Amino acid sequence: MEEITALVEGGSASPGPPLGPKLGPLGVNIQEVVNEINQETKGFEGMEVPVTIKVDEETDEFEIEVGKPPTTALIKNKAGIEKGSGEPKTEFVGELSLNQIKSIADMKESDLLGKNQNQRMKEIAGTCNSMGVKVDGKKPTDFIKSLE
Repeated sequence: MEEITALVEGGSASPGPPLGPKLGPLGVNIQEVVNEINQETKGFEGMEVPVTIKVDEETDEFEIEVGKPPTTALIKNKAGIEKGSGEPKTEFVGELSLNQIKSIADMKESDLLGKNQNQRMKEIAGTCNSMGVKVDGKKPTDFIKSLE
């Protein structure tokens, strides 16, 4: 079983690099693999998504595992920003609602250390703090205190 990992843009993978050159020698239908990746990653449009493709070279069958984008990518996407602030303590470049924070915390649940939703939301808010993104109209540190 051959395993290939790549970062692809959600919903926009193509038969070109990085996938095509890696899949070509394995004998699988590249377009079929790309279509399945696009189907499974369409919810992450505009974000880089880690993908692992396992190919059985004897049968040409494949299996796709889609990872989750980094927390920072999810925050940027939901806040509609391209990058975090250069001065995150004083200059805010975006804002997330309570529901958006909950959504990211739920999406990343298995990757976070928090034992419950409040703790996981605090972790996401901590990342917002380092990016200069307000949470529910407050500085992220104030939002974290409101959850305690």
